[in-house]
Amino acid sequence: MELKEKTIKDLISKAIKMLEYSYVPYSRFHVGAALLANNGTIYTGCNIENAAYGPSNCAERTAVFKAVSEGVKEFEAIAVVGGPDGRIKDFCPPCGVCRQVLAEFCTRDFKVILAKSIDEYKVFTLEQLLPESFSL
Repeated sequence: MELKEKTIKDLISKAIKMLEYSYVPYSRFHVGAALLANNGTIYTGCNIENAAYGPSNCAERTAVFKAVSEGVKEFEAIAVVGGPDGRIKDFCPPCGVCRQVLAEFCTRDFKVILAKSIDEYKVFTLEQLLPESFSL
């Protein structure tokens, strides 16, 4: 499935907006995500840190968990952005845990959009980012 450029840019824009909501007093590394469900709904997420580190949650998982908690479990794409002090300097790929959570709910051709800006982005499939993943 091919994503329209307008859809990609909308997801990136929403992910960038989420940088404002990150709670990152320890790393100061803000991450925002925007997840497109098959039904057209966009679920957003930001990273949320905790002093104990283990209870921290990444932006991608925040978006997925919001959707799943509302009964939505089929997705088309996610845009992810991030950077120190909320400034995007480079592409910000999902961590391994987030890749595995995506693999739980997404097909191998699910699109992962990594962006430096609205106009500078790369699109990967989940299979490219997590080959040979664990699955049902």
